[in-house]
Amino acid sequence: MRFEHRVDGARLDTSDSVMTAIASALKFPSYFGYNLDALYDSLTDLSWLPPGEHVLVWTNPGALRAADATAYDAIAVVLADAVADGTGGDAYLSIVLRAD
Repeated sequence: MRFEHRVDGARLDTSDSVMTAIASALKFPSYFGYNLDALYDSLTDLSWLPPGEHVLVWTNPGALRAADATAYDAIAVVLADAVADGTGGDAYLSIVLRAD
């Protein structure tokens, strides 16, 4: 199965707001730590989600990039690393960044 999880980044201009939106979209557990290490750990686990492909679609990521390029780059690296490293489980992650 394929599940799509959307984050509209049009108004997300801080690292915290993007992580909060990703956590909400992927229904992260309540213990999520809202930092880059916790983001990576959660993205490479996904054990609380049903088996299948989980596609995180982040539209309008340019708001964060324009406001804080360093934060954007850090989150982008975590997303890429998480996809490359995989989850090791039945739920796995794909990422799509769309500049709508």
